[in-house]
Amino acid sequence: MFGYSTLLIIIISMALVFDYINGFHDSANSIATIVSTKVLTPFQAVLWAALWNFVAYFIFKEHKVANTVAKTIHPEFVSLTVILAGLAAAIFWNLLTWWFGIPSSSSHTLIGGFIGAALAKTGRLDVIEMQNLSVTVLFIFLSPIIGMILSFIITIIINWLARKSRPYKAEQWFKRLQLVSSAAFSLGHGGNDAQKVMGLITVALLLDKSGGQHLSENAPILQTMLQNNWIPLACYTAIGLGTMTGGWRIVKTMGTRITKVTPIEGVAAETAAASTLILTEAFGIPVSTTHTVTGAIMGVGATKRLSAVRWGVTINLVWAWILTIPVSAGFAALVYWVLHSVFGLPK
Repeated sequence: MFGYSTLLIIIISMALVFDYINGFHDSANSIATIVSTKVLTPFQAVLWAALWNFVAYFIFKEHKVANTVAKTIHPEFVSLTVILAGLAAAIFWNLLTWWFGIPSSSSHTLIGGFIGAALAKTGRLDVIEMQNLSVTVLFIFLSPIIGMILSFIITIIINWLARKSRPYKAEQWFKRLQLVSSAAFSLGHGGNDAQKVMGLITVALLLDKSGGQHLSENAPILQTMLQNNWIPLACYTAIGLGTMTGGWRIVKTMGTRITKVTPIEGVAAETAAASTLILTEAFGIPVSTTHTVTGAIMGVGATKRLSAVRWGVTINLVWAWILTIPVSAGFAALVYWVLHSVFGLPK
């Protein structure tokens, strides 16, 4: 029904739409604390976050996260239909969770969709690159824990250093510092999340050039990404534009429902989350910015007292995190079946 070139154009368009949705879905992560502490207005905050999302393009050049996502499935089992079904499922889950104000992971919904479509194509578990998937699943739990521990430690250190300062003066200083910490977090967010679809676009390009034939296990995915500079430029631009639109439904959950945050605590949470994101990007681990910053916010709340954190809210979030990959995989399998069986797209 569709030629490979047409499918390629559709996939690239949907991939950039996903990055745009990722931006406005996750913008709450970048701006929630800086808005709740009234350091910036919501409009100023999204412009600030979008700027640093895009600046990440000039800093993160190795594209390790993109390479990891692209190799979640063994390349020889990937097809344009698999990529298309995975993207459709990821976009659906992102929009659904945004509508209900649930800060779920754009990273994990994309990986889940990719896996589900490949399983629907082959019916075989060995299509999955288990090493890449296991690291991703492990960091569903580790990234919020790391963010929580770091923010807990940073908050204690900051409070000790500022113990003799006048409260009003200290608050004014930390409001200024929160501009820096939120910029660092947005930088990490851009560097990690914009890369998620870069790998899929690259695989689609390689498939189109091969006439839709399966790729070899040694397909030059990373090399092709590095040679086609328009791919990262388009993805970073899309996520920056998405961030500018703002995910207002999620801001309340992140900024106030988990715990109340002061400017000092905002600096600690954003610094901890930014450190986690930049570190995992360096190792090519596709972590969730949502999970990371949620853990960091919980960490600053726990420094006051455990009851300061609304654990009922966080338990609901954890269930959303756990369900993201399997639900996205199931929906992607259904989409793959429709594309292949109803619309006649090749396997």
